[in-house]
Amino acid sequence: METQENKFGFTRFSEVWNGRLAMIGFVAAMAVEYFTGQGILGQLGLM
Repeated sequence: METQENKFGFTRFSEVWNGRLAMIGFVAAMAVEYFTGQGILGQLGLM
């Protein structure tokens, strides 16, 4: 019988989704930098 894993805390489920969202965020940041010619800090006026 399968046991149901919790969806909160440091579980495999949450770590997999955290990694997926981090990869999406990184790709989005690289795309924005490519199309605007400025990095994230440059867009925020910090550099």
